[in-house]
Amino acid sequence: MISNNTMSVAYDFSNKVVLVTGGTGALGRALVNKFINSSAITISSYRDDKEAENLKSENVKVELIKMDITNEEQILKTIPTLVERFGTVNILVNVVGGYLGGKNITELGLSDWETMMNLNLKSAFLITKHVIPVMKSSGNGGKMVHISSRTGLKSEGSDSAYAASKAGLIRFVESTSQEFKEYNINVNCILPSIIDTGANRKAMPKADFSKWLSTDDLANVVLFLCSADSKVINGAAIPTYGLS
Repeated sequence: MISNNTMSVAYDFSNKVVLVTGGTGALGRALVNKFINSSAITISSYRDDKEAENLKSENVKVELIKMDITNEEQILKTIPTLVERFGTVNILVNVVGGYLGGKNITELGLSDWETMMNLNLKSAFLITKHVIPVMKSSGNGGKMVHISSRTGLKSEGSDSAYAASKAGLIRFVESTSQEFKEYNINVNCILPSIIDTGANRKAMPKADFSKWLSTDDLANVVLFLCSADSKVINGAAIPTYGLS
């Protein structure tokens, strides 16, 4: 529905269990807060205890689970515990990822390549693999949204590992969306350009921040993709470039 005061879309996720992986980062925090404000049971995975404490201090309603989604053993231990406690997972928003740029292919180390593949692609594979059965068994369908990147479509150079991992994520989303559509599970991703975060401002202090994407605006797109209004969207890579 439309709020007369703000003209923004307000969603009701009452009784929906939402898992946000990487919910302690800038975009993750925006998502956690919006889902909680939309009445969802909102769970955030985390790796760093201090970041988890900070998130909890911002919103006491968030449920926290310590889990590294690049580690399959941790996922296998954690997901059953999560289901036992909350019953199911209706919505997965996978925000885990990382960026490495500024190196041409001859300067790129194997460890750099593996780090990007682990953070941006392996993580998506593992968490999707182990949450899909939970959604299937519920019989109520589900929503999955991954965070890819504009760079996954076109690279400007010196970021080959990052670009390849994000391009792979787009194809991964396309494939999984077709594999599970008969269960009413929608799988999509968004393709942001530069997100306005403290870390990015520090890394690029001379940039025009006004052209960057706010975490709030991106979170609004994700909430739409997780809502009933997006039921006809599946396997999509949504451009979210703003003015950049």
